[in-house]
Amino acid sequence: MSLVPPETVQKLQSALHAKAKGWPGYRFYALYDKMYRKDVLAYAYDCCRANKGVAGVDGQTFADIEKCGRALWLGELQKELRDKSYRPSALLRGWIPKPDGKQRPLGIPTIKDRVAQMAAVLVLDPIFEADLPPEQYAYRPQRSALDAVSHVQELLQSGHGQVVDADLSGYFDSIPHAELLKSLARRISDGAMMHVLKLWLCMAVEEEDGRGGRHRTTRNKDEGRGTPQGSPISPLLSNLYMRRFVLGWQSLGHQARLKAFIVNYADDLVICCRGSADEALAAMREMMSRLKLTVNETKTRVCRVPQEMFDFLGYTFGRMWSYRTGRPYLGVRPAKTRLARVCDKVSAATDRRDTTRTVEEVVFELNPILSGWANYFSLGSVSRAYRTVDNHVSHRLRMWLNAKHKVHRIGKKRFTDAATLKRLGVFCLQGRKGSLPWAKA
Repeated sequence: MSLVPPETVQKLQSALHAKAKGWPGYRFYALYDKMYRKDVLAYAYDCCRANKGVAGVDGQTFADIEKCGRALWLGELQKELRDKSYRPSALLRGWIPKPDGKQRPLGIPTIKDRVAQMAAVLVLDPIFEADLPPEQYAYRPQRSALDAVSHVQELLQSGHGQVVDADLSGYFDSIPHAELLKSLARRISDGAMMHVLKLWLCMAVEEEDGRGGRHRTTRNKDEGRGTPQGSPISPLLSNLYMRRFVLGWQSLGHQARLKAFIVNYADDLVICCRGSADEALAAMREMMSRLKLTVNETKTRVCRVPQEMFDFLGYTFGRMWSYRTGRPYLGVRPAKTRLARVCDKVSAATDRRDTTRTVEEVVFELNPILSGWANYFSLGSVSRAYRTVDNHVSHRLRMWLNAKHKVHRIGKKRFTDAATLKRLGVFCLQGRKGSLPWAKA
């Protein structure tokens, strides 16, 4: 969330975090009433509005709400929560394409459920944030995926070169409700809050039946596992359950015995070891089995750096070669799969079959793709990747301009690289290398 909370919400969150931090065993007994406070609900709505998103099963959009009156709509939701008559709707099934060609299932909640869950997150997150170990980086304030990448790089450079590159099968859909609720109950003794959390865990899913209609399934409720993936509450719940593995790894002595350190981001996980990575892998498998989670054996492996390389959070780790000295070093660079993905996006944005758009419109679509990719892939050896992307952008734009202006040859004289990247105002990745932290050091 990039929005700044109102002062009253900040004070509430600071008080809850301080209490949780100062009293590790304290259970909060009055949380539900804070969830439907007017300022909390209003800020929760603003956060959901900023994240945009499509309508859920009821078809209601933010534009519909604001047309009828935002204050009135929030007042109705507040009344439902206060009267404890609130019941979540089903999730609308959506699909996100994965790099391997498969699709990841996604549940789209209604805006009412989004706002209610976000309000709960605003209340609960400061409490559980105090309990999460530093090895977990996802969905936390002042932490990011790049911090996790930097941590892995530091471990490798300090001699932890035996790595368990782990993958879990359907982590979000596998989290067992009974064990997750025990983790929640460690801090929550408020029955109303626990009740609404159970309702969200058991939300039905509505999807198209292939015959023009829709049908609903209740897998989470029937099987007693899975979080409402795609909902605001899901990241908090997934972090909380993964905490069991991270703390168990330490309490069972695996970290000390194998000098094996976990770096976790959501369902992505690596274990960097000085000792035997094969022993660490066996221990990880046994713990995941006890946690009722499934290790994806086809994607989980032991990697011995620098002889081998592995990918984590879109970066490739392993032996690199210095362009200046020609000597090897342990480093990190953007993974080839992520490089191919951004080039595919550039190709889609510069489709030569669509020449009705103006140059400004094409550049307006390209620049957020390029700047967003460069902002994330700013660690390690990026020169070759930046050069590849810039060259691809230049080539694709030149081909698009040729098609638009009906230039039948390659068009290099008319549409040169300089014209493509500078005159048209296209974001240039190679031009930003001097501003990166490692370039200033």
